[in-house]
Amino acid sequence: MTVPAETLDPRTCAFYRRALTALTEAGVPFLVGGAYAFARITGIERHTKDLDIFLRPADRDLALRLLASQDCQTEVAFPHWLAKAHCGEDYIDIIYSSGNGVAAVDDEWFAHATADTVLGVPVLLCPTEEMIWSKAFVQERERFDGADIAHLLHANGRTLDWPRLLRRFSCHWRVLLAHLLLFGFVYPSERDAVPAWLLRSLWRRAEQELAAGPLTQRICQGPLLSRAQYLHDIDQLGYVDARLTAATGMTREDVARWTAAIAEERERHDSDDTDAAAGCRC
Repeated sequence: MTVPAETLDPRTCAFYRRALTALTEAGVPFLVGGAYAFARITGIERHTKDLDIFLRPADRDLALRLLASQDCQTEVAFPHWLAKAHCGEDYIDIIYSSGNGVAAVDDEWFAHATADTVLGVPVLLCPTEEMIWSKAFVQERERFDGADIAHLLHANGRTLDWPRLLRRFSCHWRVLLAHLLLFGFVYPSERDAVPAWLLRSLWRRAEQELAAGPLTQRICQGPLLSRAQYLHDIDQLGYVDARLTAATGMTREDVARWTAAIAEERERHDSDDTDAAAGCRC
């Protein structure tokens, strides 16, 4: 599938093409994800304000230097997972992990990537399995990627590498189970897209945990799903923040910086909603 350029502003399209071509010619390994990969897999197109590029953490600085040489303004927005390259009002997200530090980009992303063309440039797209893994933890009030996962499962469920996906979730298998149950609710006629062996295996794990009883350590894994909605549990109720355990690569500084950005992003989100409402003619 070729992602069309007709829907983009010509300057935006030229910026994206220039960046993709520069990275390719310099031999920087990267994958295209986000709306472009999602459209390729599901056929659902949506026009976002950015281009998502995924690469290994070790390749971040090389990519930023290269894009800076293309007259881009670059910044490391959040050292644990995200950098950006700006050209006027357009920008590229350079992603090398996830906001919760769980879904780091590694060699397997590239080993299972698929070849395609984006804006006329031959590229590799993120694998469906890794897209599901990283999206599964996006459960904020203002953004929930559950529908994306349902559509990805609907499109590719019968051909997924389920053992790899299960391994990706590791100790967070309950998150995977939750999305699989929702998929069966959304598409009751497509429930066989999820292997029966997988559901039975996850149910057995749940039963084993039920028999073992609750953990003695007061830990809250909510911040792995939402950086904002479980701050009360951490700050007021004294739960241990799961982002500061071995489950992620985040430091206290990473958590503090990621948390501090909540207010700024909410203000920007509210401003966008106000602008949209002001331009609406009902």
